[in-house]
Amino acid sequence: MKPQTKLTGIGAALAVASLAATAGQAEIQSVQMNVLGSVSFLSSYENYEQAFWDKHLPEASGGRITANARGFDQMGLKGGEILRLTGQGVVDVSTTVLGYTASDDARNEAADLAGLAPTVHTAHAIAEAYEPVLDSYFADKYGVKVLATWPYPAQVLYCNSEIKDLSDLSGKKVRTGNRTLSEFVSALGGTGVTMAFADVIPALQTGVVDCAITGTLSGNSAKWFEVSTHLYALPVGWSTMVTTANLGFWNRLNPETQSFLQEELNTLEADIWKGAGEETQVGINCNVGIEPCEVGTKADMTLVSVTEEDYKLLEEITRDVILPKWAERCGKECVDEFNRTIGPVVGMTVEVN
Repeated sequence: MKPQTKLTGIGAALAVASLAATAGQAEIQSVQMNVLGSVSFLSSYENYEQAFWDKHLPEASGGRITANARGFDQMGLKGGEILRLTGQGVVDVSTTVLGYTASDDARNEAADLAGLAPTVHTAHAIAEAYEPVLDSYFADKYGVKVLATWPYPAQVLYCNSEIKDLSDLSGKKVRTGNRTLSEFVSALGGTGVTMAFADVIPALQTGVVDCAITGTLSGNSAKWFEVSTHLYALPVGWSTMVTTANLGFWNRLNPETQSFLQEELNTLEADIWKGAGEETQVGINCNVGIEPCEVGTKADMTLVSVTEEDYKLLEEITRDVILPKWAERCGKECVDEFNRTIGPVVGMTVEVN
């Protein structure tokens, strides 16, 4: 018989940690999930979500949790139907852009109203403040639990002709991804055209639209630089996304599995928020053909410098046009939620007439 070895100091601590990890892992259920991620060829899915579902989660769970994941576009979906499909149990977990669901309820717009967050730090603080409101509302509305929110890089203007400042949008047709951005364009004398992401390139080519709004890196990934010449990098939004789980699926998980998944998603969420700030500048660099441009394609667009006057104009439009219009369609209860959560972050409150 081999003599027993008594562990002391660091050795004992490592042994205890190993036993605790093994015990914790033993409490995690064996789960195979069906997951719909965001748009498959854009930065969030390519750089973060795909590796998380395909590789990280199985490794971190010791093989107990696996996922069959793909971007919602790979299923022929547009994004606006994702929350309903998740609530119906078609998939277990999904990610979609909140703005795509604006037609369901104006609450879904609140965390990403046009001009509300000129920086990624403000956008993050807004999303965190508003997430409990979405979680409570989504449970009743869709039958889903909110697990995370994260953004694309800053939403900016790609135009197929010269633009010097926001006033140049007057008379132009501008592709927008949601209603609130259309209202922003209208306030400048332009016409907002709500259009799916996949339809933008032919629309810019044929003159259906003169400009289009999307993320700095998203537009680069989709090669919008091939059909546009000028990039005006004023952040007018962040195309904030929400990741949810079907409530029935979630409630079948034991507390240990729920905690594990939530903690892992919290880490992913933090990584994507950090990355969005960095990728905003990388996207600009790639579109105009300068370094660093590690994750995009170098192009030769003209970068239009953002003026202080336009930052002020953006704030004015948000306060005097965007927020009142949104409040009118959302109602008093919704506005009270905004004033209690987002209002203190941005220093703005809304009144319902």
